[in-house]
Amino acid sequence: MYFPAYRARRMRRNETIRSMVRETHLRVEDFIYPMFSAFGKNIRKEIISMPGIFQQSIEHIVEEAKEVHALGIPAVILFGIPETKDPVGQDAYSETGIIQETIRAIKQAVPELTVITDVCLCEYTDHGHCGVIVDGDVDNDSTLALLAAEALSHARAGADIIAPSDMMDGRIDVIRELLDANGFENIPIMSYAVKYASAYYGPFRDAADSTPQFGDRRSYQMDPANRREAIREATLDVQECADFLMVKPALSYLDILRDLRENFDLPLVAYNVSGEYSMVKAAAEKGWIDGERVMLETLLSMKRAGADLIITYHAKEAAQALAKG
Repeated sequence: MYFPAYRARRMRRNETIRSMVRETHLRVEDFIYPMFSAFGKNIRKEIISMPGIFQQSIEHIVEEAKEVHALGIPAVILFGIPETKDPVGQDAYSETGIIQETIRAIKQAVPELTVITDVCLCEYTDHGHCGVIVDGDVDNDSTLALLAAEALSHARAGADIIAPSDMMDGRIDVIRELLDANGFENIPIMSYAVKYASAYYGPFRDAADSTPQFGDRRSYQMDPANRREAIREATLDVQECADFLMVKPALSYLDILRDLRENFDLPLVAYNVSGEYSMVKAAAEKGWIDGERVMLETLLSMKRAGADLIITYHAKEAAQALAKG
């Protein structure tokens, strides 16, 4: 087919034709909304580096969960800010920890909303790393038991999906085994299968109070330069019976999303991380971009790359924008 007999613009003439031949669709059902639950009462503290996102005490989390559900967003993912932190992150796996209490409150108030819980220790340790420190680094194997205990405590509290984000080797297998042994064989695991040591996480660390007190996380999170390694990481999690695979961050790793889509048939999740969100917000505030259009185009790119679901701080405003048509 060659011009002038073939004219590609015929299929772009008006919105009706464009919508008829549209290849990728963004839906409110695609979104998962992150929430930060803080210990205490009457807390609703906006995160300076993430406009519109808050650290909130449980009563405010519940109210926002109702709002999320009313918008048609099917799920939230919870992160916790505990009362106290310690070297082994005890609040993470306490039956009365901040996330465990938040799960119960949401499920009582909005039982239809799917509650996903982040399973990691970085929000709960006084050093800010994702596991037990031995000789100045996170010790993989001694961390696994604590992660599994955290996952089990979340399941007992009523979590619908468990999402380990720590990047310890073997954690999906250990968590799956403990959940199954305790009667939670029907709880899916959403694995942060491919999580890079990214500079895009900066605002999240403000939100979760989880900045490492020494060093960095490059000994356990992936090198941003590596592509083939992502397939190996995802393959291991598939073999250990993960139910979802995730790529984090999303925007600078769309090639990785596409690689996983082409190699695996599990549901694929993109995490539109805090730095990606904050850049759009900052540029829109300065009038440099149309914030809503850039937001929707960014999220659409993740679907086009192969994501089935998107964890995004934009979820509420994206749902509202899509409802406008």
